[in-house]
Amino acid sequence: MSWFEAKTEKPQIPPAKALWAICPKCKSHFEKKVWKDNNCICPKCNYHGRLAVRERIAQVADKDSFTEVFREVSYSDHLNFHDATGAYKPKVEATIAKLGETESVVMGTCTIESHPVMLGVMDFSFMGGSLGTGTGERIARACEQAIAEKRPLIIFCASGGARMHEGILSLMQMTKTSAAIGRLKDAGLPYIAVCTDPTTGGVSASFAMLGDINVTEPKALIGFAGRRVIENTIRQKLPADFQTAEYLEKHGFIDKIVERKDMKHFLAKMLGFWGF
Repeated sequence: MSWFEAKTEKPQIPPAKALWAICPKCKSHFEKKVWKDNNCICPKCNYHGRLAVRERIAQVADKDSFTEVFREVSYSDHLNFHDATGAYKPKVEATIAKLGETESVVMGTCTIESHPVMLGVMDFSFMGGSLGTGTGERIARACEQAIAEKRPLIIFCASGGARMHEGILSLMQMTKTSAAIGRLKDAGLPYIAVCTDPTTGGVSASFAMLGDINVTEPKALIGFAGRRVIENTIRQKLPADFQTAEYLEKHGFIDKIVERKDMKHFLAKMLGFWGF
């Protein structure tokens, strides 16, 4: 058989998403290594992309100082919930198996530039960072431990809101976490809330906005209901930058926008200000 008659295999071309990271804001394409090396920050528009929970902890906590607590506290399927796409329990179990996390917030003790804190980091990859019974219980227990050990509390928030699979008990976590933070403040301990992209729904309407200092990263989406819901309700067009970190800072809902590279030092500075 001559060479031009020989059969060849069709070349395997990897999909674009395997090669490129795409900025969710400006849609610029970058090699994945460039995106990762820049801490998931867009080099063109400075959008701060989402970090995995362990990446966030590694960036903020001093090396080898983080000790996780309350890992055994997880979800509750008290309603035996099913919807059109299936049952809740296998969905959340699949998420646990995939991510290796057992709830949408990871809590632990650590130091930040030698300042002792109770640190919480929400994971948007876990059921949209939703606020379930396990999430609320972890935060409440963290407040109790922080009071016992006289540690300030810092929570990095990232959530789509309450976990409706768990019904009214999910919504009750809004008051539960707010009351726990109230007890923390009564004990004279500070709470810093860091809103990352996105922080919405029942989380934004509860503990995400109760910080003694409320900070965020550039261009983060922060709000309660979605833009379309609000516009259809009030019959008005909202500003283009509505529910962005910059809009909220301008209107007094956020105290400061902090670049990711500066976050650890900023938090340490605030902790030092309070004398911890």
